[in-house]
Amino acid sequence: MPRIGTIRPTRPADIEVRDLGKRYGRAGSGIFAMDDVDLTVPAGEFVCVVGASGCGKSTLLRILAGFEPATKGTVTVAGEAVSKPDPERGVVFQDYGLFPWLSVSENIAYGPRQARLPRDVVRERTTRFLEAVGLTRFAAKFPHELSGGMQQRVAIARVLANDPSVMLMDEPFGALDALTRSSLQAELSKIHRETGTTVVFVTHSIEEAVFLADRVVVMAGGASHGVPGHIREIVPIGLGADRDVTSPEFNELKRHISALVHQGVEVAA
Repeated sequence: MPRIGTIRPTRPADIEVRDLGKRYGRAGSGIFAMDDVDLTVPAGEFVCVVGASGCGKSTLLRILAGFEPATKGTVTVAGEAVSKPDPERGVVFQDYGLFPWLSVSENIAYGPRQARLPRDVVRERTTRFLEAVGLTRFAAKFPHELSGGMQQRVAIARVLANDPSVMLMDEPFGALDALTRSSLQAELSKIHRETGTTVVFVTHSIEEAVFLADRVVVMAGGASHGVPGHIREIVPIGLGADRDVTSPEFNELKRHISALVHQGVEVAA
């Protein structure tokens, strides 16, 4: 695994979600995909969101990102209401979303350049996060010349180069093979410890959630199950930085969260 370079901490922000609901369709006849969601994420915390398909995980993330409005309730980041996308809330998707006509270093530098930061700042951030994700030797390559795991590293570095106070991640490792996924999980965990960025990470993998998170938010329900998506339980992990996926404590947490996820599906059905 590549050595993580020294990274200056960001200015993490807290997230407050209150009585959040999202309805699709016309008022009065639409369906609430998610309702009555309350969540506080303290600045610098790493939170994973898990649950069955259709429970509202990605909907919650899109509302946090400002990509779509809530039907009811409020979302604030660092005390400011979320109403539209903002560079302070960096988003990483499963499909990478890199610019194919730009090199690795140019993709990472894109945000700081758009922000019209001084050239030396752009250069320093690009170099710093190339090293952080272990891609310094590939700076001149283009996305099509990289593996899926390497492209996802670029996507993460590109978001971090904008110095966001919050990072929102929607199944970023879902399409990767098991070995690459494991490597990037460890890499992301180290980067988070160095930057202190607040992270909300949506995943279907309970093991991934227990490995990465300070707390795991378990969602249940969803319109397709006849009840709106909602938070079933929030599980504190409390395992420290160095986590052994084979330890009894780790696997007890996996079993507990798995039971909650399946219980949510059974109740909704």
